[in-house]
Amino acid sequence: MNRTIVVTGASSGFGAMTVRALADAGHTVYAGMRGTTGRNASAAAEATRYADEHGVDLRVVELDVADQGSVDAAVAQIVQDAGRLDVVVHNAGHMVLGPAEAFTPEQLAEVYDTNVLSTQRVNRAALPHLRAQGDGLLVWVGSSSTRGGTPPYLAPYFAAKAAEDSLAVSYAAELARFGIETTIVVPGSFPTGTNHFANAGHPDGTAVAEAYESRYAGLVEQVGERLAELAPADADPAEVARRIVEVVDSPKGRRPFRVHVDPADDGAEVVNVVGDRIRAEFYRRIGLDDLLRPAAT
Repeated sequence: MNRTIVVTGASSGFGAMTVRALADAGHTVYAGMRGTTGRNASAAAEATRYADEHGVDLRVVELDVADQGSVDAAVAQIVQDAGRLDVVVHNAGHMVLGPAEAFTPEQLAEVYDTNVLSTQRVNRAALPHLRAQGDGLLVWVGSSSTRGGTPPYLAPYFAAKAAEDSLAVSYAAELARFGIETTIVVPGSFPTGTNHFANAGHPDGTAVAEAYESRYAGLVEQVGERLAELAPADADPAEVARRIVEVVDSPKGRRPFRVHVDPADDGAEVVNVVGDRIRAEFYRRIGLDDLLRPAAT
């Protein structure tokens, strides 16, 4: 079944891989990215070229997840062009590296904005269409850091991804009676194949960061090296995109609530299995077990 899909943060990394994989699977896919005529002009051109060369329906849409006006305009354009919207893939995100104390409150707010508030902007634009249809799917690209191993110097990013995960869990129940399904994809660390570490932000508090170097010298490099050692040689970040395709193509009501793609196996899946089981059991105890699955269309 062909579905109309929008993927945020599609200029690079998991997002760029996902829009191509979904288009290859026969869907109408909108690659949401900001600066399509500026900073991301080359990424937009590459997506368009891929569509032409492979004969797939992959379209670029200007979508700045930090700007509600941009988000509203993008969703309106998609619905006008395609006639509907079926799937939203919340992929946009940004990583930062450094000791937590060295980040200003404003920097933490920026990380939360990109990783958490952006999903709220997109939901407020897209969900009225999905609710009116009585059908739809939200795919949240989270992180194993919310429940698994959490190496230091990534605190703002980890905290933001944990907030995103909590928001996704609550949305899942609140949208179920509208026939809207939720899947949370949980990638682990992929030392190669993405630009997460290369494009990571750094703290403004340089003096504080230098103070930490007296006790934690070389920690960032050590964490990167150890993560690379944990991951198998054939770890492929494109597997995240392939698993998202599997979720989208699965029958409604039979999609998994979580999908872990964690080559380093940091333990998140073990904890999530318990947490999700407790959630399901509690919903049954309070008579809300119908919220564990989407209502029929």
